[in-house]
Parts: sequence; structure tokens; C-alpha cells
Amino acid sequence: MISLFQILLMIIGIVKFIVIAHVIMSWLINFQILNLRQPLVASIWDGLNRLLEPIYSKLRSFLPPMGGLDLAPLLFFVALIAVEIILRNNVAMFY
Repeated sequence: MISLFQILLMIIGIVKFIVIAHVIMSWLINFQILNLRQPLVASIWDGLNRLLEPIYSKLRSFLPPMGGLDLAPLLFFVALIAVEIILRNNVAMFY
């Protein structure tokens, strides 16, 4: 059962990495450091959007409009950290 715990933590870590990569890439695109006309950048951006946009859209339905500020990634990241804390505090259940 401890392997299940480790697998869950690994999946949470990968998802956190994907969210951070998406946020950083959105900043780089908005500041015109990365160009979406480049095929590699466009394909990575499209893949990240396809992974995260369904989750973000559900969170955005609960959040009030913030005038261009998107808090959905932050809320999702905080939720991932909360799930990780809950798993680590209840590690005894996996033994």
C-alpha cells in the first residue's frame, strides 16, 4: 500500500510541474519572449491548454470576474498542495 501512496505523490508532483510550466509559459508568451508562430512553442502551448483548460474552466465558473486576472491556476495549485498535505498527514492509512 505504501507504493500507492508514493504513486499518488508522484502524480501530484507531475501535475504541479505542469501547472507551473503552464503559468510560466503564459507569462513568456504575454511578454512576447516566446512566439506562438514557432511550431514547437505552439504545440507545447496547445498540449498544456488541452490538459489544464477543462479544470480551469470549472474553477472559473466559481470565481468572480477579476478584470483580466486569472486566479484559476493559483486555486488549482493550492488545491493540489492541500491534497498532498492531506495525503502526507494520513500516511498511516497506507500501511
